[in-house]
Formats: sequence, C-alpha cells, structure tokens
Amino acid sequence: MKLTVTHTLTCPLASPSRAVEHVLLTALSTPQQRVERWSIEMPGFADAATFRDGFGNKAYLVSQTKPGDTLRVTVSGTVETIDRAGVLGRLEYDPPPAMFRRPTRQTKPDAALIDGIDPSGGRIAALHEIMGRLHEGRAAMHQSQSAGVQEQASGSAPADLAHAFIGAARALDIPARYVTGYLLDEDGAASFHAWGEAFDEGLGWIGFDALLNVCPTERHIRLAAGLDAIGTMPVRMVPASTEVPAETIEIVEG
Repeated sequence: MKLTVTHTLTCPLASPSRAVEHVLLTALSTPQQRVERWSIEMPGFADAATFRDGFGNKAYLVSQTKPGDTLRVTVSGTVETIDRAGVLGRLEYDPPPAMFRRPTRQTKPDAALIDGIDPSGGRIAALHEIMGRLHEGRAAMHQSQSAGVQEQASGSAPADLAHAFIGAARALDIPARYVTGYLLDEDGAASFHAWGEAFDEGLGWIGFDALLNVCPTERHIRLAAGLDAIGTMPVRMVPASTEVPAETIEIVEG
C-alpha cells in the first residue's frame, strides 16, 4: 500500500540565544516498508549533522541561532508498506536484543497483566495474550468512563499501552522496545502513533499494537525505536535537561 504523510508539529522553546534539537522523525526502509521520499523542514535543517544513534535510528542534530519561542517542524513523505503480519525481522543497525531487557521508569511491569502467562509454552502466543489483555482492559476502561466513572490517566493511549506491553514482555525476560511512527486511517489521515516490538529468536523483531489489538499493518509507518517514549521523542532539546516534554508537542496540520 502506498501511503503519503504530511504533518506539521509545533514545539515550545525557552528562547535561548542558541538551540540544538535532536530529531527522530525519519522513516527508513525495512522489510515492512520502502521509503520513496522523505523530507523534514525546520529552521537549520539543511546544515544538520546526521548519525545513527545507539538504537539504530537515523537522528539529526539541528542548530539554530535566536530560534524564538516556537519551533515548527514539517514532515512529509511517501512510503510503500508491506503487510508481514507484524514481523520486522532483524535490521542492519540493530543493537543486541539483550539491551531491550533493561527496565525503565516508564515500563514498570504490572504483575496482574502477566499472571498465568508462561512464555515457555510459546513466546508468540504469550505476547499476543499480553496484547489482548491490554486491549480488553482499555475497552473496559472506556465502558466505565461512558458509565460516568472518573478515571485518571497520564500520557497518550498508544504510549501508555506500548509501555505496559513492553514492561510485561521484559518481566517475562523477552526483549521489547518502544516504537514511534504514523498510523493512517481509512481516509488517509495520519496521526503520530506508538506501539511495541518484542524479539523472537526465530522471527526477529515483531510489532504489537495493543491499542488496535493487531500486529502493525500496511497502515503503520515506522520511524524510531528505543527503550521507552523518553528516548524516542520526535524532537528534544540538547542538552536533555532542556528537553521538550512529549505532551507539549502538537500536530497542527495533517
């Protein structure tokens, strides 16, 4: 399936005399997608330094002088996607899978989520069970909210579910990582999205989207991967102490 994306993001800045942004908004060709064109437009991008980070992502460092109080970033591209039932396999710049057993604050495991799940009986089946439980739990939460029950939630639904999936997989000693990308609806409208990937010795990396209860489809475009949402922020300030919180990034144009 050929997908076209155009998104503009705005990020607030502290208006220093000079700013440097770390940008993770580049789609790369994989067994699941072939990138025909991809561009990023933002002040200073033409002179940006590019490199592969420790997780294999293509990253950019963009420098700006007197950047103002708002940063505007426009991403556009055309990608041909291939439905491989979520199987990504192994990528050229992937670090060792064991790196993704490392726990983080965002991926603390929920013991109830993995209660009764034994990966020794089949790792793929166990991962699908985790995804299904998360999806059912979210559906139940929506029913409670519609019935008038107040429920506190933090972050976005895709991010929260991806973190929960990753934490559960790692608790079962399965390497798992956080993935950012775009999800296109049936009308072609794109939204920034997140899901999890877990590692299997036979198949390599496999994606699991607990929000939709599916492995990534032809409507998913993959951007970057890391330990959690903090390490895969689409734009963050350098040094990290001045990073832009993910919730302040707004997509203002689709």
